Amino acid sequence: MRAFEYASPKTKEQVIPLLGRNWGEVEVLAGGTDLLSLMKDDITTPKRLVNIKNIEDLHGITRGPGRGLRFAALATLAEIGRNEGIQNELPMLAAAASDAASPQIRNLATLGGNLCQRPRCWYFRTGNGLLARGKDGKSLVTAGDNRYHAILGNDGPAYFVSPSTVAPVLIAYGAKVHILGLQGVRELALEKFYVTPGSDQEREHDLKPTEIVTEIVVPAAGGVKAAQYEVRQKEAFDWPYVTAAVALTMNGSTCSSSCAITPTYSLPVSAVPPRPLYLKRTG
Repeated sequence: MRAFEYASPKTKEQVIPLLGRNWGEVEVLAGGTDLLSLMKDDITTPKRLVNIKNIEDLHGITRGPGRGLRFAALATLAEIGRNEGIQNELPMLAAAASDAASPQIRNLATLGGNLCQRPRCWYFRTGNGLLARGKDGKSLVTAGDNRYHAILGNDGPAYFVSPSTVAPVLIAYGAKVHILGLQGVRELALEKFYVTPGSDQEREHDLKPTEIVTEIVVPAAGGVKAAQYEVRQKEAFDWPYVTAAVALTMNGSTCSSSCAITPTYSLPVSAVPPRPLYLKRTG
């Protein structure tokens, strides 16, 4: 790991001046379960690390003015999974949070960090850049081993999907993300938070280098019936081949609206393991 400056602000407003103008100059430390691995592997080499763990406003789960739920960015997956109110009102979210990674990681991993985590593409993780191009400028993914890359919704030049198994659930519930930057706070539907980068100097989230995620707001889920479905190779600590989440807003026995999310990895015949896949359904 390379040397870096370290800052630990006490308020959200103190964070913004500490951030860099370009991606890679500064990284934000929340739970650190993904970031520190990237730094140790020399994939991310920030000149400054900004620790936001001591900012009180970024912790907690509260009820918003519209009776929905407000999740501060530093709420951990463990907190979300064991919260009885969430289990009753947003059972699909509680189940997804409880099933992510391992107990040790869930105790550290934050919701904001989970939504902002970097791709699991093994070309990116071995230092070949976000778009994973060879010296000839051609994609290493399309001509290489692409078992766990995107097969739906990506026209390139990036061929990965978000590794967050919580994001599809939140999108199905109609979640919005609050982002703080130089111009103040902006709100964005979570489904629009994920973008396809066009270069290695961009990122896969609709964030500027001078912005941070402060909270995620989920509207009241009265009348909503939701379910999540995953296909994994194993039950414990694994990223799914396929995740599907659906939420139906019911008016009695009539469905008044619906939302279905299916971020999908490829699974060619050559990748099918010699034993049955683990299928998980919640909701």
